[in-house]
This record gives sequence, structure tokens and C-alpha cells, in this order.
Amino acid sequence: MIGRMWRELVAELYPAATFSDGATEDRLRSAERELGHPMPDQLVAVLRESDGVYDGYGGGLIWCLDRIVADNRWFRTNAEYAELYMPFDLVLFFADAGNGDQFGLILPPVDRDDVFVWNHVDDSRTWGAANVETYLRWWASGQLTT
Repeated sequence: MIGRMWRELVAELYPAATFSDGATEDRLRSAERELGHPMPDQLVAVLRESDGVYDGYGGGLIWCLDRIVADNRWFRTNAEYAELYMPFDLVLFFADAGNGDQFGLILPPVDRDDVFVWNHVDDSRTWGAANVETYLRWWASGQLTT
């Protein structure tokens, strides 16, 4: 998907969705430096069009860069979580289900676009969708659940 395709897709799936101005290249590179790794291409493409995408109830379908950075750093450095859960170093959370569960993408060196669901109760990480586009479609239709 290129250009304004992400906004069009989201508006079709979530008619009440709200958008922000797209993230600048400088802001995207800064976020990657703060995280210590590049972000997956599909996520970057969405963020270029809108720095955060929210459903009609304010739920983050795709978090803004500030939240992506803050939440991922928190998950990776929280001492209590380090004792309770497997490491979060190989996943980049970009959205949540509103119940504590998170949606994430696998980080390099794994070369996959898959979206995984992290269950906050049992620490399971299960396949959710083939990519960000499918995540948006399946979350809207109820085919993806947590």
C-alpha cells in the first residue's frame, strides 16, 4: 500500500476513525534511535500517513510514535515484568486490545510481517494476522480476537 491508501483502508473499515498528521522522516528516525532498532516497513508506512490511528471510541488501532516508543521501552525495562514474562526485546507493540493484551510485530533479524497477540494473563504470544493490513481488516470484522 502506498500513498494515502492506509487512510482509505482504515476509513472504509472504521468509519468513525480519526487520524493525525503523518509522522515526519526525522521523527520516525528519532523513534528508531530511541528504540534501538528500525521499525517494520508496514508500520512506518501507516505512521507516515497518520501518526496514530484511533477508532470511534478513542482506542488506538495504531498507536502514535510517542506511545510506541514509551510503551515498548517500558515493557523492555520494567523489572517486575522481567520476572513475570518472557523478554520483549524481539517484539514491537503498536496497538492494544483494550483489555491488557497487545498487538506486536516481530523485529529483525526475523524477516516476517506477521502480527502477534501477546496475552497479558498467560504471557502467550500467538499469531494473529499475516501483516498490518490483515490485522486492521480482521480486527474490524471480529475475525481477530484476544
